[in-house]
Amino acid sequence: MVHPQAVVDPSARLGSDCTVGPFAVIGADVELGEHCSVGAHAVIEGPCRIGARNRVHPFASIGSAPQDLGYRGERTELVVGDHNTFREFVTINRGTVKGGGVTRIGDHNLFMAYCHVAHDCQIGNHVVMANAATLAGHVCIEDYAILGGLSAVHQFARVGAHAILGGGTMAPLDVPPYMMAAGNHASLHGINVRGLARRGISRDTILQIKRAYRVLFRSGQRLEEAMEELERRGLDAPEIAHLLAFLRGTQRGITRP
Repeated sequence: MVHPQAVVDPSARLGSDCTVGPFAVIGADVELGEHCSVGAHAVIEGPCRIGARNRVHPFASIGSAPQDLGYRGERTELVVGDHNTFREFVTINRGTVKGGGVTRIGDHNLFMAYCHVAHDCQIGNHVVMANAATLAGHVCIEDYAILGGLSAVHQFARVGAHAILGGGTMAPLDVPPYMMAAGNHASLHGINVRGLARRGISRDTILQIKRAYRVLFRSGQRLEEAMEELERRGLDAPEIAHLLAFLRGTQRGITRP
């Protein structure tokens, strides 16, 4: 299943039923799980661990060295889960020592053409990055987040679970879970109601998230005061606890309406 014009390093390990197209290059210390496909002219560099049933389209560059002036060739890696799709010209960089050494991608993610994931990023599951969406170094993207085309996230910023960034959004601060954000610089535009409903989140939970949004961002209180009030109200959905933990964990600051 490896094309005769592909270049595969002898130390690379390919799982069963993998396909590698013409002129693709798979470098040293690369591990591909079973049923993966690598398109023509794609490049995968190691150290890199890629799980099962991933699809790398032509001209993608996966596992390349970090674009960091402090990188001195240290051993760092990229770890990828299962069922991910990397479309044409996607670039995914390995980690850096100062960032923990690992860029990590979960399962069932879609990276459309020309997306970039920089060093030390941590991406969850079921994330969609539309065409040319870009992550700077050390960015964290939680499960089910959607990044619109040409959007960008600042280094060390986070995008919470089920959040959505509109096309062209520039996000220098953390985008809270379940929210919609757009603009340059990004501002919040309410709750991602449709996305939550499509993923089976109950109507009661969505109503609780709406109440939380009003208290946090529409009451005129300082954020810490608003979070304390929200806790007193006793909203019991796990999503509310996750939202509060996300807000308290910020280092960059929180995107607001």
